[in-house]
Amino acid sequence: MFFDASKPEGNNDSLTSAVSKNGTPKIGQMYLVPARCGVAVKLSARQSIRIENTHGTQVCDFWAFRDPDMQEFLSMAHTRTSLESIFPKIGDILVSNTRQPMLEIVEDTSPGEHDTLMSCCDNNRYKILGCKAYHDNCTDNLRMALLAIQRKAPSIPDPFNLWMNIPVKSDGQTSFEPTISKNGDWIKMKANCDLIAVMSACPQDMNPINGVGCSPTEVSFSVEN
Repeated sequence: MFFDASKPEGNNDSLTSAVSKNGTPKIGQMYLVPARCGVAVKLSARQSIRIENTHGTQVCDFWAFRDPDMQEFLSMAHTRTSLESIFPKIGDILVSNTRQPMLEIVEDTSPGEHDTLMSCCDNNRYKILGCKAYHDNCTDNLRMALLAIQRKAPSIPDPFNLWMNIPVKSDGQTSFEPTISKNGDWIKMKANCDLIAVMSACPQDMNPINGVGCSPTEVSFSVEN
């Protein structure tokens, strides 16, 4: 059976939360990524995106695709290789799957705890965790956010998981821990090329990555010249 990377398994408000028909934002306007949903937005080279953790407890899965050739995308594997680190920080350049600069982290008011290791959640992940019915997930949020601006996901890259707290022990073991950011923390990234950024307010409610209450909330963002 042919696998269509762009086809969601379910639906939610990601399909109706676009900033505009083609994803072009109003500069400086604050937009909402609704809880459990995704939003896509276009950035021109040298524009910046500022993403705010409204309540301080929410993880945001972040992707970027070169515009218009979406076969080139932000790659966590290539970024880790380039940085020789799994924890990007202010001044670091995040690179694509062809090792080209895509984004630079220019501001970060949080403790800087962002994850580059974990894949985005999908419906199968929640089945493994015990869900019997469809569960909102970041993979489908990516697909739907792009469909909402008349684009299709060419693949499902590993995301840059903003504010996701994944400690790595000396023996290589990892764990899913609550965020350590505070309400109103933001990260700002400057685009090195024309791109489409996609954000998902992660709907994970079966472990504490979105706070000890396991309650997903919204995040917000703006695009600046």
